[in-house]
Amino acid sequence: MMNNIFFDETSEQSLAKATIVSKYFWAWAKVIIPSVKRRQGRIAYIDLFAGPGRYKDGTKSTPLLILEKAIRDNDMREMLVTIFNDKDGNNSQSLQKAIKLLPGIDTLKYKPQINNQEVGEEIVKMFEHRQLIPTLFFVDPWGYKGLSLRLVNSILKDWGCDCIFFFNYNRINMGLANKIVEEHMNALFGKERADSLRERLDIMQPEQRELTIVEEISQAIQKMGGKYVLPFRFNSMGNRTSHHLIFVSKHFKGYEIMKTIMAGESSKADQGVPSFEYSPAIVQQPLLFELTRPLDELAGMLLSEFANEQLTVQQVYEKHNIGKPYVLKNYKDVLKQLEVEEKITINPTAAERRKHKGEVTLADKVNVLFVPRRK
Repeated sequence: MMNNIFFDETSEQSLAKATIVSKYFWAWAKVIIPSVKRRQGRIAYIDLFAGPGRYKDGTKSTPLLILEKAIRDNDMREMLVTIFNDKDGNNSQSLQKAIKLLPGIDTLKYKPQINNQEVGEEIVKMFEHRQLIPTLFFVDPWGYKGLSLRLVNSILKDWGCDCIFFFNYNRINMGLANKIVEEHMNALFGKERADSLRERLDIMQPEQRELTIVEEISQAIQKMGGKYVLPFRFNSMGNRTSHHLIFVSKHFKGYEIMKTIMAGESSKADQGVPSFEYSPAIVQQPLLFELTRPLDELAGMLLSEFANEQLTVQQVYEKHNIGKPYVLKNYKDVLKQLEVEEKITINPTAAERRKHKGEVTLADKVNVLFVPRRK
């Protein structure tokens, strides 16, 4: 019933979430398809909590957006396998009807598969014992039931597989102190980590609790092999956190792509540094939130961390950006400013890199020496 209420009407947060997932699906598919053509020739999109396909106001949810992208692309029409699951029979029937009405749906080589299963032990075991084709896996439960480390790992174990899951911070925050759902929390964090969290959270302030909980789920995922973890926060109108969308990949390229997408969907960007959060309050009152100067901090970090080293621009970015809010453009802007201030040396020089219109470029392969320029 709660899941149906969620789909009664769309919201800005829901649209942002669907946009992030569908944009990443497109970018992920374009990167992975050339390799897949030399292998088994199929890719997959799996959504275990798919919902009815449309919100009550008619807005398309993620499954329909994914299928529309596949219909428009020659490669994906021939390669994409889709599996949509929802234990609510009304939702799955509604989704099936919505899918049938999509123009061009019959051009897909593989007909979308729609299931009615409870997400739990059986599904986890099925994924664990199968070698999966490259798959983008989306897990969007209303609360936390069915979401577990084992479930995420059962997908990530295979080549080309990435995962995006909905992390309902409010309900998980309450669940950690609730004995009735202890088993679910242990499955989500691991028992040892969940027990440690329960002991520490009581004395923490709300903001510290949130940071700690998100950090712990990120570390738990990384420990099992999901090297690159990227959370995106959604706030309510009261500017309190409601939930996070968490991306997991074993490959830097996926992390880089998703970081760019999430940056573009952020409500604010201080000095061009994205917040990796969506907040209706920030969208409506942006001037109240442009108060920090994160690029100033980045300059100091780079000078300290890479003192006396020589690296390309791309190497600086790849070595430093993991777990930080900065995107490639931020690094290029800061490096150009440090060059103007003669705190670093770049080869070729700014004069040699200057375009005919006066713009100073900075290519990914340009060498940066973290020593002051000699006069």
